[in-house]
Amino acid sequence: MSYVDGFVLAIPKDNLAAYRKMARKAGKIWMEHGAVAYWETIEDDVKPGKLTSFPQAVKLKPGEVVAFSWIVYKSRKQRDKINEKVMKDPRLQMDMKNAPFDAKRMIFGGFKPLVVL
Repeated sequence: MSYVDGFVLAIPKDNLAAYRKMARKAGKIWMEHGAVAYWETIEDDVKPGKLTSFPQAVKLKPGEVVAFSWIVYKSRKQRDKINEKVMKDPRLQMDMKNAPFDAKRMIFGGFKPLVVL
């Protein structure tokens, strides 16, 4: 059964080009190490909610957009092996202080499928 890592983060609009470049590079590396799919998406119809929402979850600031991203693997076991390789891959080593997004406001986690059609 497949497994998914999901991410929600805020990106300053001025950093979108840098984020896209970083995401393309990261996606190629994840796929090279065995991920089944890699998606990076940017908000299109995302509104603040009364109790909770994507903008509230990442404490969205003026001039920022919400990104919703995910990586698909064949299994949790494969995900763990792939992520171990990716985290050691020298092509992805970066100083997070210079990242094109605020990593402290990123929400992420691993998910097992409930319904797949």
